[in-house]
Amino acid sequence: MPKITRRRLLLTGAGAVIILGGGWGLTREPKQARAPWRQASDGFGDPRLDVLAYAILAPNPHNMQPWRIRLNGDDSFTVFCDLNRMLPETDPPNRQITIGFGCFLELVRQAAAEKGFSTEIEYFPEGEPFPLLDQRPIAHVKLIEDMPAREPLFSEVLSRHTNRLVFDTAQTPSGDVLAAITSVASPSVFSGASSDSQLVQNLRDLTVDAWRVEWATPRTRRESIEVTRIGKSEINEKPYGLALAGALMDALKTVGLLTTEKMDEAGTTAYQQGQLFYEKACETAMAYAWIKTAANTRRDQLETGRAWVRMQLAATGRNLAFHPLSQALQEFPEMHEHYQRVHTLLGASDGETVQMLVRLGYAGAIPPAPREPLTSKLIEG
Repeated sequence: MPKITRRRLLLTGAGAVIILGGGWGLTREPKQARAPWRQASDGFGDPRLDVLAYAILAPNPHNMQPWRIRLNGDDSFTVFCDLNRMLPETDPPNRQITIGFGCFLELVRQAAAEKGFSTEIEYFPEGEPFPLLDQRPIAHVKLIEDMPAREPLFSEVLSRHTNRLVFDTAQTPSGDVLAAITSVASPSVFSGASSDSQLVQNLRDLTVDAWRVEWATPRTRRESIEVTRIGKSEINEKPYGLALAGALMDALKTVGLLTTEKMDEAGTTAYQQGQLFYEKACETAMAYAWIKTAANTRRDQLETGRAWVRMQLAATGRNLAFHPLSQALQEFPEMHEHYQRVHTLLGASDGETVQMLVRLGYAGAIPPAPREPLTSKLIEG
């Protein structure tokens, strides 16, 4: 490995490593923060905990991991939302956070089936929370030991990672691959995918424009920056939020080139590369997938999450990189034009809501995102 010096860091300007992290030495990898991915297959001795160990690996906005779980009796648990893990600037109605709970509940079902249990999942047992999520439970889950059919997609759970890398522009997913991905979504949502060159270019332009709005709007940019962890120590200390991992990240932070303050300061390398990295990623989308719902209830949002993680698992099994792009779907005032634009491009009509937009393509492997320990998610009472 080449020696990392201040001169070398200044010459690289942190290009192509901001947001992404790097592979500059395993000794600076946050192994503690990634331990839950290894521990899931070990088990805890309680079927509910064994199931939840996989559920906490679910994709979720900004990796906020807002789930809190109360164990009930011997065979049940209730899922709540940690209201301190919201994204009020980029997700004002808590729609995206709710979708993340749908991903969580789908992995609960799949992991339970793998362990020999079917699940009774009751959404919002005390009522759907609107306009915002509140203290009421998201779901109540009961495990029933009856040896249901195992879920084929479950084999990809530990390999599923959101890939934000630049994609290979020489490879386009085939129509058969796209059809296989959309086919696993539930009939309660409308799923679609396309590699049509004109639609792909229109969506590339849209997602770049939407990202620029989010990054240029101080309060939405800062919401992301405030939950960004830079380097091994920070990530292990707070294993939620957005992680910039690797020896190079640590070194850039040490010499002052990469700090959260610099990321928020226009004109700095950290600010510019934070914007450019995501733009370059958006510009290399080779296909898109999306999910629409007829309405926009909390139940619709949970069903979207369940479909999303199923589609991502199907993509993982076909070595296809899967990167949700949420910016154009965010519901803050400055994004309104692009919100309307994405609904038009994807043919949403008669009150339909575009719930998810995903960039697809082929890219290199990435490590798993940090996760908080399962034990930290359990609550009393």
